Amino acid sequence: MAYQTFRQEYLQVPPVTRAYTTACVLTTAAVQLELTTPFQLYFNPELIFKHFQIWRLITNYLFFGPVGFNFLFNMIFLYRYCRMLEEGSFRGRTADFVFMFLFGGLLMTLFGLFVNLVFLGQAFTIMLVYVWSRRNPYVRMNFFGLLIFQAPFLPWVLMGFSLLLGNSIIVDLLGIAVGHIYFFLEDVFPNQPGGGRLLRTPSVLKAIFDTPEDDPNYNPLPEERPGGFAWGEGQRLGG
Repeated sequence: MAYQTFRQEYLQVPPVTRAYTTACVLTTAAVQLELTTPFQLYFNPELIFKHFQIWRLITNYLFFGPVGFNFLFNMIFLYRYCRMLEEGSFRGRTADFVFMFLFGGLLMTLFGLFVNLVFLGQAFTIMLVYVWSRRNPYVRMNFFGLLIFQAPFLPWVLMGFSLLLGNSIIVDLLGIAVGHIYFFLEDVFPNQPGGGRLLRTPSVLKAIFDTPEDDPNYNPLPEERPGGFAWGEGQRLGG
């Protein structure tokens, strides 16, 4: 019974979110079981381009460290905001969502050549959070009961939280920068005088991922309804 319930809940997760979070969990499990090591996964331009270890372009986005607070914190945020994006502004546009993944990953990898980061998954999560927060500007957030603020401030609050924990904010700044570039090119520039869409999803992705019809019984997510989230007292991020 428990297995059937879990399977049903798992299959209800939208496909891109399901695939990415599953890959992250399996990668962490493989490291914990010593089937592989972080040294075989991290981002290393020399090993990638000179020794053709191409898999590192992907695996450095899949490992968030050993199981612990940092891993759970990142996985909660990754799952939550990736799913809300896919079920919200990208609903019925799976190809566009995949294209955002590819565009963000490519840009982040290019920036990664100039910063000393060996794993880019956390920065990728911040990118997803940034795009969601800019597309839902009127949603009120409650961060661990300490701060109440509008959604666009969330990436900066997370950066401040990282700073308080003594972590490098380069990760957060990279995610914010890539998220802003995508948001500007996709949501801002096309609506400017003389602007236009510079990011166009390749037709091959649309042929593979997009379904011809939307679900007529779809129940909108809270952030898509007038007024945004009804968080209520005590609603906290990650909890």
